[in-house]
Amino acid sequence: MMQKNNIIIRQAKNSDAEQIGEIEKNCFSQPWTVNQIKKEINNEKAIFIVASADDIICGYISGQLIIDEFYISNIAVSSDFRNLGIATAIIKKLIEILMQMKCALLSLEVRESNVIARKLYENTGFVNLGLRKNFYSAPKENACIYTLYLTNPEKECID
Repeated sequence: MMQKNNIIIRQAKNSDAEQIGEIEKNCFSQPWTVNQIKKEINNEKAIFIVASADDIICGYISGQLIIDEFYISNIAVSSDFRNLGIATAIIKKLIEILMQMKCALLSLEVRESNVIARKLYENTGFVNLGLRKNFYSAPKENACIYTLYLTNPEKECID
């Protein structure tokens, strides 16, 4: 089994797209294609981070920065690498990058039934702000909206 200290977190490259695509197929009912992944890797508004060990992609997170808000598109960890803290590590790396960019918040949607992911987000500081009814298809399901504020929203409203 892979050790956590062998994991490297870095920016995604086009050469990672095939492996990311395989993780997508195994984790999501409507996975991104390799071409969609490459497009996101090369999108100047996107941040796409991977965790790798010995040239094997273990997990990733991607999303887009819109003004000073970051919207997470996808986060996944290969089933072979779960329970090693990889998801937490890539979220923390993303937060570090976004704080340097003076980003105000991160936001994402997650299936209401995905208790493990919801617990991960709550443990990394995200707050459940509500539901989007029937957000997902295949199967149809509500999404919980999770947000992590990197700046104090009350302070900014007062200034």
